[in-house]
Formats: sequence, structure tokens, C-alpha cells
Amino acid sequence: MINTSGLEPRGRAVLLRMTELEGMKATLIEIPEHVKRNSSTIEQRGEVIAVGGDCWADEKEPRAQPGDTVIVTKLAGYMTKGPADGKIYRLVNDRDVFCRITKESQHG
Repeated sequence: MINTSGLEPRGRAVLLRMTELEGMKATLIEIPEHVKRNSSTIEQRGEVIAVGGDCWADEKEPRAQPGDTVIVTKLAGYMTKGPADGKIYRLVNDRDVFCRITKESQHG
């Protein structure tokens, strides 16, 4: 995983690129972007782009590493734009990562 964001997380910070769920894309009702970003009822899933040097230092193994897809706590972290690529990212505390997705169904 190459970090092209121009952001380098420090300490216990995890840099995520948030992903949109398929169910959110293919609905008959158009959900405004500001509602998608601010809703506390929608699963918060993202791809780990980079991790700070102190992430999960007190655990047996890391909860996630760059390239993994994870679920984070609702409304966790700080949204920011990558200065190098202009994409939107979320910086969260390592403790806000509570699930790594290891396998998904191939059917809808």
C-alpha cells in the first residue's frame, strides 16, 4: 500500500480512506452527501492507508495494517483532505479500529 496522501500519521493515529457501502450507492432514494458523512447510523468502513509508530504497541499483534479494510467506531476521528492528492481521509485513534474484515461474500 503506497500512501499518496501527503499525510503521515504519528503516535497512535491510523490514516483511513473511507469507503461507501454498495447499499448506499444503489438505492432509489438519493441520500445527500452531507447526510452520508454525518450519519451515526451508517457503518463506518475504511481502508487502512498508514499507521503511526505507536499503534497497538501494547497488544500482541496489530489490529490492522496498511491495505486492510476495517470498521471503526461511529463518528471517530478527524476528516481531512490529503495535501498531495486532494482525496478525503479520516485520521482515527488506533483504539477506534475494532474490526478487520477478512472475507466478504462474492454475491450481492
